[in-house]
Amino acid sequence: MPNDTRELPAANDGLYRFLGGSPLMVAFRLILLSILVGVVLAAIGFDPWNILKSIELLFQRLWNLGFDAVNWLWRYFLLGAVIVIPIWLLSRMFGAPRGR
Repeated sequence: MPNDTRELPAANDGLYRFLGGSPLMVAFRLILLSILVGVVLAAIGFDPWNILKSIELLFQRLWNLGFDAVNWLWRYFLLGAVIVIPIWLLSRMFGAPRGR
């Protein structure tokens, strides 16, 4: 038997090639992917019935979050700098000189 491959009917060959597999498996993968994407979109606040308002709210939240993140980062920087900068300065002033 030189040709052991199973050939699909010619009518389904174009459909299988277009879909990328059997229609049932493609439908199953699309359903799972849709559920996963839906969970992610719901987690960031999207509503399927009012998608434009959800997108607007998302950008408003990202804008506010960006400025809150800068404020948060600045406060932690100042808090850490109160300790780190004096220790670094003292170590530079009183540290043993290093030859090159």
